[in-house]
Amino acid sequence: MTSQYTFQHQIQKLEEATCHEERLYKILEVYMELYPVMNAYLFRFSPLGFLGEGIILLTSDGIIHIGDIRDDIRSLSIIYSAINEKKAKYCSGIEFLKQTSSKYINTSSVNSILVVPICFRSVIIGYICTTEFKKESRIDDKLLSTLTLYGKEIGKFLEKFDSVEDPQGLSKRELEVMRRITWGESTKEMADSMKISELTVKQYVKTAIRKLGAQNRSHAIGELFRRGIIS
Repeated sequence: MTSQYTFQHQIQKLEEATCHEERLYKILEVYMELYPVMNAYLFRFSPLGFLGEGIILLTSDGIIHIGDIRDDIRSLSIIYSAINEKKAKYCSGIEFLKQTSSKYINTSSVNSILVVPICFRSVIIGYICTTEFKKESRIDDKLLSTLTLYGKEIGKFLEKFDSVEDPQGLSKRELEVMRRITWGESTKEMADSMKISELTVKQYVKTAIRKLGAQNRSHAIGELFRRGIIS
């Protein structure tokens, strides 16, 4: 079991990162130092279509970009459950085969999965998956509890770097609307909370998509996350 001192000491290592890409790497590096895991997939999550989109995979061999992995997490019940309940989840054996897909199976020895949701305030913005574990490791309720806490700490860490202004062309209002979309707010909810019309919200979205050179909302949000403009 990781001690509180060790946990806080490792969390502080996240502050050493100097750019968005390094922050993402550091999140996985610290995760692998804290817990009995052998790999770590990092995904961003959008409530639009319940989309899980791969970012990077960290193993003992280094970093692999996994942008080709895109899932509707409603078809992956272990991930859906972790996001829905905002808690780390683990399954193995026959349940692993039922609740995942072949995308997460790198070798014939893979038969377990751990999912750690990343909470940004009260919103899930991503998650970490692990499919390979250290020998004789035990994933029990106490460990899952600290993993849930780690996901929340990551969210707090990323929140500090969430841009107020987009240096690449989006106005403050356009950026706010796109950020609220990642939180799962509807057009009406955005209009009510921002005290503007629904038509104006739609116009901000349309303009943001055009400025980002994106094809749709999901593509635009993916671009904002990739560029480090939103976390």
